Parts: sequence; structure tokens; C-alpha cells
Amino acid sequence: MTRKLEARPPDDAVSDEAAAYIADALMELALQFESVHLAQIRRYHQAIAQEHAGAPAQSGPSRKRRRSKSG
Repeated sequence: MTRKLEARPPDDAVSDEAAAYIADALMELALQFESVHLAQIRRYHQAIAQEHAGAPAQSGPSRKRRRSKSG
């Protein structure tokens, strides 16, 4: 479940350098988490999409494929 955080007042601000380091660390953490749990994340999103569409659950890879940038 995603929660939205309200903006904090400027007195809680960090330096530009600290903000960049924190952002990099959080992105790395998110990428590592996603690489470990990608199958679970995909199953969850497929189940939710099918639930909304009223279709029975499917196993296996999604039939939708993204077009490559090269063509």
C-alpha cells in the first residue's frame, strides 16, 4: 500500500549533496528489492488487473509485450 507523505517545512531540509546521496541510496534499495521480488510484484498486478476486468486468473508470462525502441 502506498502512502502519500505531506511536504515538510523547509527547516527539515537537507543539503543538496545529502539529498542526492539519499535519493541514490533509496533508488538502489528499490532496484534491489524489485529484482528480488519481481515475480511476486507481477503476479500481484496481474491479479488486480484481472480482478477489475472480471477475468479468471492466468499463470505464466503476460501476453502484452512492450515494443523495443529500435523498432
